[in-house]
Amino acid sequence: MSEPVVDSAALTITGQTVAKLARGVRLREDPVRGQNVLLAPERALALDEIAVMIVNALDGERSLDAIADDFSAKFGAPKDQILADVIAFVGEFSKRRMLELKS
Repeated sequence: MSEPVVDSAALTITGQTVAKLARGVRLREDPVRGQNVLLAPERALALDEIAVMIVNALDGERSLDAIADDFSAKFGAPKDQILADVIAFVGEFSKRRMLELKS
């Protein structure tokens, strides 16, 4: 049985939030433009290197807090700053219905 999909507009995104790509959304490399794009039905968004790393980390299992821990260790940056950036990213992409969230 699958998990219920949460309406992201009704969810406050915190470090405990778990996110994954929404159904039908895929990360693909665009060889013509030489960059990665997030493909969804009838739309595509070009992603920079950091956005691609965040999307790849959103596995539907780990919390945003755990992802921020990993990035903090990998890049030697303050976890609080990374978590704030990841939360902002997830908030923006969930508004665009590119992500499914669980809390």
